[in-house]
Amino acid sequence: MDRRIDYVVFDMDGLLIDTERVYTEVNNEILGRYGKIMTWDIKAQLMGKPRIESATHLLSLFPSIDITIDQYLIESQEKQDAKWSTVQLLPGVQRLIQHLVKYNVPIIVATASLRRNFVRKSENLKEFFDYFQGNIVCADDVAGKTMGKPDPYIFLYAAGVLGKAVGVTEQCTEAEAVERGKGLVFEDAIYGVQAGKRAGMSVVWVPDERLLDVASPSPYVPDETLTSIEHFKPEKWGLPPYDTI
Repeated sequence: MDRRIDYVVFDMDGLLIDTERVYTEVNNEILGRYGKIMTWDIKAQLMGKPRIESATHLLSLFPSIDITIDQYLIESQEKQDAKWSTVQLLPGVQRLIQHLVKYNVPIIVATASLRRNFVRKSENLKEFFDYFQGNIVCADDVAGKTMGKPDPYIFLYAAGVLGKAVGVTEQCTEAEAVERGKGLVFEDAIYGVQAGKRAGMSVVWVPDERLLDVASPSPYVPDETLTSIEHFKPEKWGLPPYDTI
């Protein structure tokens, strides 16, 4: 890679922690009562979207089922809350974050989760999320400014939290473009990849293998695709290599 990375922005759900499993389980528990199922081509359309937008889109695909959006939101939240304590870090995540912190690489989380959900998801992982030193951007922080990914706003906002002069609109100055080019986004969602590229940053895509089967051609192509963060090589991006054991 010919870019030298100065800061790193991480998605959270399905990238750092295995919460996408919970979303799938809960959605299918609810849909299953009506003989429906959320397939991966449907799930791909929801990942990275804020909660209400995601629910609205999901239910629009099943117009015959007898449940309102409000009913769905209440039931799904109750079921999800009961499961958040089971989530775990995904492979390679702990090592990478500790490594970046050790070498003083600025890092931040940019998630479509509401902050109340982030608190619940991270309750058993507080020591890990402490590495981010409070640099956690949630949907609440950008409410009213974006409808969610693939809009790049949340990534630009996150870079701004780190003190990077990147602007907040897709159109930018030459100086802002240079600063954007120093950022690296980690994402598992197709819309997240699109948002990262539209933000002018490099993107490492770490999708569930089932997502690969339903991904549609897009002009926004990730700079690197990995099956696991375990396989990430920092030195390819001008970052310090992992310490040899």
